[in-house]
Amino acid sequence: MKRFYLSGQRTFGNRGCEAIVRSTVGMLREQFGDMEVLVPSADIASDSAQWPEAAASGVRFVPAYLPAQARYWVNLQRLPLRGLKRAGWPFPMPSWLKKQLDSVDVVLAVGGDNYSLDYRIPSPIMALDRFAMDMGKPVILWGGSVGPFEREPAFVAPMTQHLSRMHYVAARESVSHAYLTDQLGLRNVIRMADPAFMLKPEAVDLKPFWPTGNGSVLGLNVSQLIERYRRPDQDLRAEVADFIRHVVTERGMGVLLVPHVNPLKGDGRGGDAAYMAELLARVADLGKAVTMMPQRFNAAQTKYVVSHLRFFIGARTHSTIAALSSEVPTVSIAYSVKARGINKDLFGSEDMVLQTPDVSAASLRASLAWLLREEGSLRALLAVRIGELQAIARAAAARISDVFVN
Repeated sequence: MKRFYLSGQRTFGNRGCEAIVRSTVGMLREQFGDMEVLVPSADIASDSAQWPEAAASGVRFVPAYLPAQARYWVNLQRLPLRGLKRAGWPFPMPSWLKKQLDSVDVVLAVGGDNYSLDYRIPSPIMALDRFAMDMGKPVILWGGSVGPFEREPAFVAPMTQHLSRMHYVAARESVSHAYLTDQLGLRNVIRMADPAFMLKPEAVDLKPFWPTGNGSVLGLNVSQLIERYRRPDQDLRAEVADFIRHVVTERGMGVLLVPHVNPLKGDGRGGDAAYMAELLARVADLGKAVTMMPQRFNAAQTKYVVSHLRFFIGARTHSTIAALSSEVPTVSIAYSVKARGINKDLFGSEDMVLQTPDVSAASLRASLAWLLREEGSLRALLAVRIGELQAIARAAAARISDVFVN
């Protein structure tokens, strides 16, 4: 029986991470039949509850590698000292992690944008993959957006060398592919689509939370993450609330707020639902025309909800992938390379991308007007292109078989 390890995975609190894992497991089963996938988790009980059928799909949740020194070391690497950028991860691998990695045939580095500087220098993430490669395990960067790294010039060469050691790097969009091949000069790069384009929806009852609006509903996802990129003089929630009023009062549509990153337990602080609850309060006078999807839904259930929308505008990348792969005309609020690349691959342009610093009531109204005007052509194009992207994802999964050829 083939056994895989999904490095870079920690929690299903981000439904995008859950979507990647679920879809990857599905593709591996399709390719290899009976197999086992070790899925690292920072909270095995919560992640197991989020996916009760995981064991039947060949998944075994295992403790995630969460070294106590990670935060200290990553913050230290932010200092303008070239030696620190090149130092990588100078800590030993624990024996229990070595045992996990020793038991698998292939490591798939998942996580979407782990290999970027969007959040921090990814030293702990690189460390685990390096551990596996040093043990002789094939490591594949699986369906990710990568880079750019030039903001940390001393880090470019170590990252390039690290990526060159991988069995192959499967870039999920053309912008990353071009960066890896043209700028970093790597020759082990292939194209694929984000695994979440393969996610199968799971039905839920829509009636308890579906907004009024003559059957025409716009889905909206905004998060605290995009506050980092707003203009200093801008009240982002006020702008979005103004836009919601326009949708309801002038367009006659309902609005469904769709949280996509939420802690699986606790008070939900830092999640999309908590951020959008304040937004919902600002438009409370609109009544049932504006509602929020329950945050308890898993990734597959969330995709089912999104598939019933007429349009979608979202900041979280995988909320937009849930919509696009359901053939829902979508505008992506972009804060990094990934939204640009995914949209360019789907539509041949970035017309459906709204840069985060440009988000305002006026730009959102213009985006909705564009969706209304182009609705027919967008649906027709998505009907063709989604099947093509899914075929590209399956082809990348088939390439994994190369590892087992002597």
